[in-house]
Amino acid sequence: MDDALGALGMLSPTIAPLLKGIERADSLALDFHKWGQVPYDAIFFMVRDGAAQSDTFASPSAYLARHTRGLGGGSPWPCDLGVDLSCSFRALKTWFTPMCYGTDQLGAVMEHTCTLAQTMKQQLQIYPELELMAPVALNIVCFRHRCDNVNWVNADEINAEIVADLHESGITGPSVSQIHGHTVIRATVVNHRTTECDIDALLNAAQAMGRARCEPHSAD
Repeated sequence: MDDALGALGMLSPTIAPLLKGIERADSLALDFHKWGQVPYDAIFFMVRDGAAQSDTFASPSAYLARHTRGLGGGSPWPCDLGVDLSCSFRALKTWFTPMCYGTDQLGAVMEHTCTLAQTMKQQLQIYPELELMAPVALNIVCFRHRCDNVNWVNADEINAEIVADLHESGITGPSVSQIHGHTVIRATVVNHRTTECDIDALLNAAQAMGRARCEPHSAD
């Protein structure tokens, strides 16, 4: 089950009910470098059947021979559990972060990001040239510039350009996505330092940049 972002929401009593049924998954992939506030990259993959995981990835190569002592001692080796052979010590930062801040505080951060996403949803209503493109369940908001004076094909191109403009401006870093065949601006709120001012800056810039790009088309 690919739950890279949402799974950590189980740390929040408010968000956890939305993830009901996650305990039935045979495998679970989650990224601590997203909602977990851990520096990139820190990815966990948990499986119910550890033997099946080892049977898939363990290698019998001679240079990977197991020993009873020394650096080669002990089993299983991390390389038996995935495609990576030589890995960095990702586990340290994912241990250190919850130990330092506690799961309650991390859960509170996640709730805060969801609150900001709802704020963005409400704020979109006062921007006449922007429109919400999907329901806001957690911390992801998908919207687009209406581009009322251009056709849908050009509108898709313009919204992709708006995202690039935002990146190059240094204001914020949303991504481009597709909903029902149309290009949208995908804003995912994950950082504990994000504020309502950041939300306002994103929407102000998206409307202004979209307006600037739509005007040449309307003139044609």
